[in-house]
Amino acid sequence: MGNTQPVSTHTPDQGGSIMANNDAVFGFYIPTVTLMGIGSHKQLGEQIKILGGKKPFLVADKGITEAGLTSQIVDLIKQETGAETVVFDDTVPNPTDTNVEEGVKAYKENGCDMIITLGGGSPHDCGKGIGIVLTNGGTIHDFEGVDQSTKPMPPFIAINTTAGTASEMTRFCIITDTSRKVKMAIVDWHVTPTVAINDPLLMVGMPTALTAATGMDALTHAVEAYVSTMATPVTDACALKAIELVADYLRQAVANGEDIEARDKMAYAEYLAGMAFNNASLGHVHAMAHQLGGFYNLPHGICNAILLPHVSRFNLIARLDRFADIAIAMGEPVGDLSKREAAEKAITSIETLSRDIGIPPNLTVLGVKKEDLPIMADNAQKDACGATNPRRPSHNDVIDIYTAAL
Repeated sequence: MGNTQPVSTHTPDQGGSIMANNDAVFGFYIPTVTLMGIGSHKQLGEQIKILGGKKPFLVADKGITEAGLTSQIVDLIKQETGAETVVFDDTVPNPTDTNVEEGVKAYKENGCDMIITLGGGSPHDCGKGIGIVLTNGGTIHDFEGVDQSTKPMPPFIAINTTAGTASEMTRFCIITDTSRKVKMAIVDWHVTPTVAINDPLLMVGMPTALTAATGMDALTHAVEAYVSTMATPVTDACALKAIELVADYLRQAVANGEDIEARDKMAYAEYLAGMAFNNASLGHVHAMAHQLGGFYNLPHGICNAILLPHVSRFNLIARLDRFADIAIAMGEPVGDLSKREAAEKAITSIETLSRDIGIPPNLTVLGVKKEDLPIMADNAQKDACGATNPRRPSHNDVIDIYTAAL
């Protein structure tokens, strides 16, 4: 299924939040082509030819290069298309405005004509930032908020190597503003990749900790999308199936990274969760996690995992029915429980999963300081993701949630 027509179904407020129109027609955004399954990355050359690429610009990071995946993809491109690939593997975790600026310069200097991203959320987001600036001009800061661009990116193929962020298929792009120490949320249909590739063969080398963190990121996407004020029957179906798959297969993927069935099912889980939040948006878990990433440069998936139970407890009274559904999707027996008890089971199930796969127990062990909470809470209230949270928190509520997670 291709992208919908370029009509925004949301309007940005002055803070860049996503505001649901009362009479909105809900769009559904995914890549034009998605390739899934074992060996799917081997169709990369064919997709490059279809898009007319002659000199690809490959965005990766040093970890991907050191693991041998960058050279593997470069060799595949050369073999299948004859094209010489320009590699930009300077992407950092939590990619920055400086990263984007450097990438734009390298793309132009080398006369490239398409973008390929390889890795997890950081290379994908960096590539999106590079592409949107290339065709629209200005700086990446100009596109913070919702649908601020007017022109599409160059042809864009995203090859995923993790099962969590779903950045390979979404219209979300998160870039750190280094001067403000804030993660800018860019929500723009123009940054949706043209082609997404999710091959579990490229995921078997993920370290245990990264498997755990990205898996919990996928779960957070699904949970937040399911309780979002913008949820629809279509996003609900995606979210619930994603939750089921994470509950069934994340432990296996963490226990044995070479379990190809678990890797494959987690690839589907993260993609389905992406389909859900790409269209229903997210909530205050992400709004708050973005501040931890921007302020302390902490891993996004870990921040989400620690915050998810605490934000869920805050949201519980707004979505008792839906949290009860989440408990069922997590495999919890709720037949004899009250609605409230069933809803609370969802949160305890999430906490148990986090413990089982080795997620850090709190924010304190990550170095988060209580004196920094007020400024982070202030920034979280301005984050675009918070606009679809089912319960509207005050500034003090956000501080309290951070405090509970310390």
